[in-house]
Amino acid sequence: MRTYLEEYKSKLITAEKAAQLVQSNSIIDYGMFATKPVDFDAALGKRAGDGLENVSIRGTGTILPIPEVIKNDPEQKTFQYFSWYFTLLDRKACDMGLATHNPFNYHEATLLAYNPDFAHLWPDVWVAQVTPMDKHGCFNFGLGNSHNRGLALNAKIAIVEVNENMPLCLGGCDEYVHISEIDYIIEGSNTPIFTTPPPAEPSEADRKIAEYIMEEIGDGAMVQLGIGALPNLIGNLLAESDLKDLGIQSEMFCDAFVKMYEAGKITNAKKAYDINKSTYSFCLGTQETYDFLDGNPRVASCTVNYTNDPYRIAMHDNVVAINNILEIDLLSQVCSETSGLRQISGTGGQLDFVIGAFHSKGGKAFLAFNSTYKDKEGKIHSRIRPMLTPGAVVTVPRTVVHWVVTEYGKANLKALSTWGRAEALINLAHPDFREDLIQAAKEMKIWSRTNRIPF
Repeated sequence: MRTYLEEYKSKLITAEKAAQLVQSNSIIDYGMFATKPVDFDAALGKRAGDGLENVSIRGTGTILPIPEVIKNDPEQKTFQYFSWYFTLLDRKACDMGLATHNPFNYHEATLLAYNPDFAHLWPDVWVAQVTPMDKHGCFNFGLGNSHNRGLALNAKIAIVEVNENMPLCLGGCDEYVHISEIDYIIEGSNTPIFTTPPPAEPSEADRKIAEYIMEEIGDGAMVQLGIGALPNLIGNLLAESDLKDLGIQSEMFCDAFVKMYEAGKITNAKKAYDINKSTYSFCLGTQETYDFLDGNPRVASCTVNYTNDPYRIAMHDNVVAINNILEIDLLSQVCSETSGLRQISGTGGQLDFVIGAFHSKGGKAFLAFNSTYKDKEGKIHSRIRPMLTPGAVVTVPRTVVHWVVTEYGKANLKALSTWGRAEALINLAHPDFREDLIQAAKEMKIWSRTNRIPF
């Protein structure tokens, strides 16, 4: 059997020499989530001010360590940083004018990476952390499949940064790149893979919301959980429930899925395809979750188009999609990614799964949120507003919204009139804000004396 050792040796390069390959006016892709390069980034960051100009760096869900291309170039004379999905780190960089957002629906990422119609978006240099090469000459993308392979194949220069700590995440599809498909190999310093802190203790409102959603989940449901404390709480409740034969298809493999597996709740026996396997596209979680994924044939790493395409989602029966939102207005327009003009996260796969779950036979898409929040001064505000905050982005259009849930109840908004939507949402608002919302609805001409009749 061919060992690929000679080819491996011929493609070895130091991070410093790899960074020297970057030229002015280049687009550099940094993988996504936990596959973001560390050693290459440190070397490239040192080139700030050395004559390079207009180098665009693209990340997805930036995690620690803080990219050196941001830290070393606060005036952006050399680098400009872009992120497809905002994390806390991206938000802070954006607040300081050091990063900006690339909006998109997550399932489209794979299409953009492969489709020659978008070749102008393909990177000049692609770099991502991977597992060590296996005996077949393959490097596994580990915790970030997403659209890594498409970018690697279509980059002018493809570089892998090997990290021995990266979990081996079996496929699936597109979970690897072969040594023949890359140009250079950096043997990294094997820094620890980023792990998330334990989720915050759920509030009483969170628990009430979770109870409402749990009432709608039956045996054999195919579950998607979004990012955040509430989806993880629901996953933990599913682990403790009497439900059986649950399936998983989710852009993110979250910590709660491990508990569901350990409790015997996940079999994937009722899925339309990928029977007996949970499919996902990336993971950010604890070391326990990473250890669970490592070499586990019961889970399959796939491209985000495979996991998030609404058509493919809808092929399963009884899809249950659960995601957080930031605010909703009385017209039922949903914002899940900005606070006014401030970018908080991104569209991600929320719209993908809202559409896919609705078109699934027996499927339900839940958009869940606490009815109020406190500002920095401690003042309480309603997340149900007459109109979205000025500058807020519509993540889920009103025509697509399915179920909405707060600690005060749940409502299926599909096919309701504007009057019916306004009334349903006001009933889900904190009681202290309901009269003001009714008055606003009257002024907006979406409330009348007959408003108790939903149609």
